[in-house]
Amino acid sequence: MSRNVPLTKIIFTLCTAVWALVLHQPLSLLALCFFELMVLALSGQMKKQFRAVFILSGFAAFLGAVQYAGGGTLDSAYTAGLRMMDMTLMFLFLLGTTRLQDLTASMVKQLKIPYEYAFMFTASLRFVPDFLEENRAVAEAQACRGLVIKGNIFKKISRYLAVVQPLMLRSLARSESMALSLELRGFGGKHRTFMESVAPGKSDYLVMIFCAAVTAGVIALRFFYQA
Repeated sequence: MSRNVPLTKIIFTLCTAVWALVLHQPLSLLALCFFELMVLALSGQMKKQFRAVFILSGFAAFLGAVQYAGGGTLDSAYTAGLRMMDMTLMFLFLLGTTRLQDLTASMVKQLKIPYEYAFMFTASLRFVPDFLEENRAVAEAQACRGLVIKGNIFKKISRYLAVVQPLMLRSLARSESMALSLELRGFGGKHRTFMESVAPGKSDYLVMIFCAAVTAGVIALRFFYQA
């Protein structure tokens, strides 16, 4: 799967999201979760994405606890948490095994999404790690200057403003540099080409057929056997 073109991975990711929405039994959703974790492991992304998977697991547990505290049953709590995991794990696989420029090319050439929107989507993904790294660097710099973010929630919020202000200024400077760079490179031109070919091959079509068949089978199980 990791060697397939971005379009195949996008379809596979969307299909797993459909499977998670259609299935409603905790055991079925748990089996889907194990399948997705196996895909991550076989693609070599489990170690790289372990922290993200751990955070998603904690958020899924929190979502299930909220569902149970709101008057739901244990089954509904398990279902809510597992469904959230199943719908997000494959996005880690998609982003971890696909170059953002190839993802942009696939969205433009195969999905016919306007380049400006495709670029805006992938650019936001590209700058998330940079934003988190800058947040850590600014927080460490402020801590070296004696800033202590402790106390109740209101004190933490007021003291964290000392981190937010320089972070926002650095983000604005990065945005201005990016806008200038795009303008100098002729962003917005009518004719655009891509260096890499993202056209699907035989193996990609086989994966797409497999995804369509499994999706049809999952929908049939949902309506006829209440999986």
